[in-house]
Amino acid sequence: MSLTDRCNLRCSYCMPAEGLDWLPDDSVLTDDEVVRLVRIGVERLGIREVRFTGGEPLVRRGLVDIVRRTAALAPAPEVSLTTNALGLARVAGALAEAGLARINVSLDTVRADTFATITRRDRLKDVVAGLEAAQAAGLGPIKVNAVLLRGVNDDQAVELLGWCLERGYELRFIEQMPLDAQHAWQRDQMVTAEEILERLAAAYDLVPASEPRGSAPAELWSVDGGVGTVGVIASVSRPFCGDCDRVRLTADGQVRNCLFARQESDLRDALRAGATDEEIADRWVTAMVGKAPGHGIEDPTFLQPDRPMSAIGG
Repeated sequence: MSLTDRCNLRCSYCMPAEGLDWLPDDSVLTDDEVVRLVRIGVERLGIREVRFTGGEPLVRRGLVDIVRRTAALAPAPEVSLTTNALGLARVAGALAEAGLARINVSLDTVRADTFATITRRDRLKDVVAGLEAAQAAGLGPIKVNAVLLRGVNDDQAVELLGWCLERGYELRFIEQMPLDAQHAWQRDQMVTAEEILERLAAAYDLVPASEPRGSAPAELWSVDGGVGTVGVIASVSRPFCGDCDRVRLTADGQVRNCLFARQESDLRDALRAGATDEEIADRWVTAMVGKAPGHGIEDPTFLQPDRPMSAIGG
């Protein structure tokens, strides 16, 4: 569930340097509306895991209270957060006390100069501090999500994995997806899962994980026979659409039955028009019934969603 489309970084594969036209404040769900939708999903639709995203969810003022109210639902869902970790050092303890179970942190490099190039911000130290604070607060496992960009950081896969293994973080490489605001994504420029694994295998002994993948997006490998793992989310080159069990809600209350869907179903207006919980649940189910069997990126007729990743809340 996206809590905002705003972000305090300007990652080159996500948005332009000047940012985007943010959603008007009155179109964004209130804290009460967020919690109500999550409650309906948990109580009526069998949702057992809730992940808050953005944009950058840490810029949402009511985040800690939203987490607390979500964790208090019955049956209690697992509550997680996907964040760039800017400012996480200040609130990691409060989030843990509120019931947050774990975090995913987006971090594409551990080199300050490369970080500044990708994000257009010199804030690597703040991200590292946020990761350390999350670990100290007991938010775990801590997963690090990394996107490799050709000619920018694609030579740093081994370095990033070593850094994460030393600190007990679980690294997941994600293939760059066609979700940038500029619509500049090109498949032939994407660093593929096969390339990533080849580079890692030159430095580490990788063995496929023995546990079934299930509906998890990442394929996992154990590293050098130890407890450490590395994963690859190959949404483009090795799609896993048939096992996907996720649903997404945008910050303005739209259901997206696929990350790459070009249609949305509005729950916000129904909420504000006085719809009952049952009516909201029925609308939600109807939105999911129309889910396509696959995202179709491999199809020559594929078109990117109109909304970029920061507005979708992937």
